[in-house]
Amino acid sequence: MGQSPDPVGLAAPWAAAVAATALALAALLWSVEPAAADPPTAAQGPGDAQTLDLEALGRLLFFDPNLSRNRTQSCATCHDPGAGFADPRGEGALRAVSLGDDGHSLGDRNAPTASYARFSPTFHRNLQGKYVGGQLLDGREADLTGQAGGPPLNPIEMGMPDKASVVARLRDNPVYEAAFRQHFGEQVWEAADGAYRAMTEAIAAFEGTDFFAPFDSKYDRHLRGEYRMTEEEALGMTLFFSSQFTNCHLCHQLHKLPGSHAETFSNYEHHNIGVPVNAAVRALNGRPEGQVDLGLAANPAVQGPAAIGRFKTPTLRNVAVTGPYMHNGVFEDLRTVILFYNKYNSRAPRRQINPETGAPWAAPEVAENLATKELETGPALDDRRVDALVAFLKTLTDRRYEHLLTGD
Repeated sequence: MGQSPDPVGLAAPWAAAVAATALALAALLWSVEPAAADPPTAAQGPGDAQTLDLEALGRLLFFDPNLSRNRTQSCATCHDPGAGFADPRGEGALRAVSLGDDGHSLGDRNAPTASYARFSPTFHRNLQGKYVGGQLLDGREADLTGQAGGPPLNPIEMGMPDKASVVARLRDNPVYEAAFRQHFGEQVWEAADGAYRAMTEAIAAFEGTDFFAPFDSKYDRHLRGEYRMTEEEALGMTLFFSSQFTNCHLCHQLHKLPGSHAETFSNYEHHNIGVPVNAAVRALNGRPEGQVDLGLAANPAVQGPAAIGRFKTPTLRNVAVTGPYMHNGVFEDLRTVILFYNKYNSRAPRRQINPETGAPWAAPEVAENLATKELETGPALDDRRVDALVAFLKTLTDRRYEHLLTGD
């Protein structure tokens, strides 16, 4: 096959590992989508690669732990299809951020859901001068292809030292060897950059399928006349889309008209909403005291202090099952998030208390550049309306995750 040597000396004998890996992949893929046809596995011979479409190749890659240094982590580890494509591992602060392939490195940001990620537009600046879209919380990758290339080479994520090392792992697999030639041409293996790019394109193709975006939540079924919302859910929906009673729609509505098809509940703009530091995470991940997450300002395509502290507005699809919340996982409960927003519009002393700590809300990590206009729009919410909004947000959960909902 003209295989390249493994530059990091971590190529365990493929013949001994491939069968177990293939079985694990097949079992996992079957378990998350039982209605699908039996997926291809890494144990199939090169001839079988001719039956792989690009999305199926991307699917194998998405679940393949061999693309991490110690062979313990795949894309699906931090974007688990059984948990809303978020990272369900750990408890408390250890769930707020993701553990790396090395077994001890911790990130500083919460892994966002990969569900509905394909709808985030390519990173750009709109006619109003606002930065919009991109992938990752600061939009630094323009699209899904760019995003897919980051984790394998991130030293605190999958930990591979370079693209050549990843490509060597790919070429250990005869299915990949043949399928890459099929989809990207005979020359695909001639340069590491080209082969690595091909890998990311295949993963992005898989992430662009309806497996990540089925639009089959109670909300979607309600729009199709297949589900009748409860009184509380209906109140929450009215409040959410209201221009008079809440500010939710200012950032979490993509289409102009409420009830539009394929609403993703994000306009993908980047804002600073005053999220505090996650002190518990910082105590564990070894970041220097006083370090500030620059947010959008960490995006190489953006310059200027006005970008500091801004993060991309996330989709609210599956929000009820993909906590903890905010870019650093600082809040554990969805109701706390609603109350955090409500503090900007309420003068009641009890609304200035974080219910998870029993103490006043901590100061923003970045006090400058707050989205004051958006945050201070609308009246204060009473408990009934807070609970109604939470109930509505739960209706945005894909059907296959409804069993994960709590309090129902």
